[in-house]
Amino acid sequence: MSGARPEQAYLSSDNDRSKTEDTQRVIVGMVDGLNDHRISDIGEFFAEDFRWMGNAGCGFKAGLREFQEAWQKPFQAAFSEKVCIDEARLFDGEWAAAFGRQEAVHSGPFMGIESSGKKVVIRYMDFWKVVDGKIIDNWVMVDFPDIMRQLGVDVFSGHGWENFTENPKRDFRPDQLPWRR
Repeated sequence: MSGARPEQAYLSSDNDRSKTEDTQRVIVGMVDGLNDHRISDIGEFFAEDFRWMGNAGCGFKAGLREFQEAWQKPFQAAFSEKVCIDEARLFDGEWAAAFGRQEAVHSGPFMGIESSGKKVVIRYMDFWKVVDGKIIDNWVMVDFPDIMRQLGVDVFSGHGWENFTENPKRDFRPDQLPWRR
């Protein structure tokens, strides 16, 4: 690319690195709260007007109430016995990131798929900005196509790029990484 470059990392350019421990405390507490299936009192960790910005299928949630009503409640209705497992976490000032999985049972309607009782793995990535002890922004990627695949629905109709590899049915397992053996 020649010429002018787009501005990079502008959202984190004013990051206050002295806030790392505070951010870590908020995120660790929030994940524990989600594992306790808290909904009504999860505002302990989120600003009232926080923004939850998810990928297609998840959507955008403006504020705590919308997050509770249009994400937490339907998600918990679709997936019971849910346990969140962050496989990696990074903290830097007012910013935090994690990726991992939730293990759950498909116990209610999800994307038009009726309850199957199947155990599923729900892969995700989260990026948070924490200000004054509360999450104000949360960018989220939840692997809905993979969940649907586990429930017998191929949203790519056989045209997913995993088919370009020699073994398209191979599943990634973090516990099989060389340093985890």
